[in-house]
Amino acid sequence: MIEVTGLAKQYGKIVALRDVSFSAADGVITGLLGPNGAGKTTALRVIAALVQPDRGTARVDGQDVGARPAEAQRRLGVLPDNRGLYGRLTSRENIRYFGRLHGLRGAELERRIDELIALLDMATIADRPTEGFSQGQRVKVAIARAIVHRPQNIVLDEPTNGLDVLATRSMRTIIRRLRDEGHCVLFSSHIMQEVAALCDRIVVIAGGATVAAGTPDELRRATGQESLEDAFVAAIGSAEGLMA
Repeated sequence: MIEVTGLAKQYGKIVALRDVSFSAADGVITGLLGPNGAGKTTALRVIAALVQPDRGTARVDGQDVGARPAEAQRRLGVLPDNRGLYGRLTSRENIRYFGRLHGLRGAELERRIDELIALLDMATIADRPTEGFSQGQRVKVAIARAIVHRPQNIVLDEPTNGLDVLATRSMRTIIRRLRDEGHCVLFSSHIMQEVAALCDRIVVIAGGATVAAGTPDELRRATGQESLEDAFVAAIGSAEGLMA
């Protein structure tokens, strides 16, 4: 489970987060939805212990990220927005390197790598250097690397960004499978269709603050809108009016 309370972060005069609070439960896909620049990526970086907030707390399975970052990170698998693969390494070598960073060794690690290659349908790219891979291929390697240590909590930043239709469908299947296995899955997106297709619960962020949260049905009822897209626009509009 992931919980954040009152997150605030400012870079000089730029306010990235002003008041973000939400929770993401195990066995649930929780989506962070908001326009570009809303603060979604900054919130995820705080959770991943990559950024220290100016105010507020983030907890992963009860572990305070600020006080015990290494302990929290052991419970996380993170797919960053830039993917960050080592181009000269093969897919298998990229996964193996991160497995070793998480303390996996020997036959146990090799079995896990083979399992992920099969799960993500990577047999044809397993032993190719990742330099020159398509976006879909890069995402598969990056997500395998993120979950090699079997973390309970999965954080995905714009996981379908740049993917074609087939790769997007494959990613949706992977995310649902992680949910069905009981993992806490938290992902950010500014694409309404992705959130509508995947999320059990939605957190709407605008202007660095949480402006709405709930199931899709709860958001529609709260805003008096029939479609999720209209509910999102209404929530964003209400927040902009309050901050004006």
